[in-house]
Amino acid sequence: MKKLTLLFLVITSTLIAQTDAKIYDIINAVSSERIKADIKTLTEFGTRNTFSDTVSNTRGIGAARRWIKSEFDKISTNCNNCINTFYQKDFVTKEGNRRVPHDAWIVNVVAIQKGTKYPNKFVIMSGDIDSRASDTMDFKTDAPGANDNASGMAGTIEAARVLSKYKFESSIIYVGLSGEEQGLFGGAGLAKYAKEKGWEIIGVLNNDMIGNITGVDGVIDNRAFRIFSEPVPANETERQRKMRRFYGGEVDGISRQLARYIHKNTKTYMPEMNPMMIYRLDRFGRGGHHRPFNDLGFAGIRIMEAHENYTQQHQDIRTENGIKYGDTFEHVNFGYAKKLTAVNAINLASLAWAPEAPKEVAIGGIVQASAKLKWSKVEGAKGYKIYWRDTTSPTWDNSRYVEATEFTLEGIVIDNFFFGVAAVGKNGHESVVVFPNKIMR
Repeated sequence: MKKLTLLFLVITSTLIAQTDAKIYDIINAVSSERIKADIKTLTEFGTRNTFSDTVSNTRGIGAARRWIKSEFDKISTNCNNCINTFYQKDFVTKEGNRRVPHDAWIVNVVAIQKGTKYPNKFVIMSGDIDSRASDTMDFKTDAPGANDNASGMAGTIEAARVLSKYKFESSIIYVGLSGEEQGLFGGAGLAKYAKEKGWEIIGVLNNDMIGNITGVDGVIDNRAFRIFSEPVPANETERQRKMRRFYGGEVDGISRQLARYIHKNTKTYMPEMNPMMIYRLDRFGRGGHHRPFNDLGFAGIRIMEAHENYTQQHQDIRTENGIKYGDTFEHVNFGYAKKLTAVNAINLASLAWAPEAPKEVAIGGIVQASAKLKWSKVEGAKGYKIYWRDTTSPTWDNSRYVEATEFTLEGIVIDNFFFGVAAVGKNGHESVVVFPNKIMR
């Protein structure tokens, strides 16, 4: 009987470990040519500065956001109205905002693909609509913003085209955010909107510059990309902070777990890629549209190229000392943008196909060579994966699949490792790992 039980566990673990063929289909469906065409269109609006023309149909941010909405609408038409598209907006004033030249509406373009089982749970992919010249207050000079950030916006549209062919248990949002260059206004507005609407956000994948492979440092790399994530939520409570002091978790907040999820999933399905987890909210002195979501306690990360070229960021188009400045179309590597779009698409799909994450994970097992874990049951989960890693390891390196909601890892000294639990669906897709948030007495 014991041998049969062991055999069953081995077979079950093997089945759960299998990859999903649909994920490979998603990777293959992403088109560099469509991304190239969309980036070209976005650059041809001249400037997409947040405070540029909103009336013209050919120039300025107004024309750009109407075109983006029309693309989402076309995608929805092709999938039998599976996507609901709308504008979400907030008004900003010149008073008190040093990077706001005049009062204006900050308008985001939101496209929601509703989930079949958890329609109020959302995984979000964002790109930025706006661009800027050398002077962020200059809303008239041409600022094509090909890489920063037509690449991220085009990738978001392409992900919607590909994923609209599938149905998911959780909802997916594809969004173009505005006002990034003037103070992350669009992200702040949508994060507040999400809070007011009671959205349960699984994670935000903010894409900002995903099209450059030639760095100013001389490195040419079309495989590496960075995942920025904050260590713990900005709104953690005093109780949570005190718990961390004694039980760990300084690098195990919800955004860091999302980063680990993307790293693991990418290495599973796109092993040629080199995801770099950067243990930092964002680049030094810079900000991305995931931050406003982090500020309100939502999980969010930034995905971007590994090697930047600063002569092509926030620069007027010009030539000085033989150097061509400006974020123009010819500098974008569309094959690389395709790869990072695929990274986003497979993680959106995996998260949206996965069951909910356990809401509560308790841990115990003091003064004995074992680690006891107990977690809340997840509806629709086939089983669960207990993960553990060395306390200095950046990734979850060990796991055990179980079909109970309580388990003791014998022979594993609790003090030598960190632990977490993920829910596993019948399709094999896993939720984000949940770090213990309760002590078992």
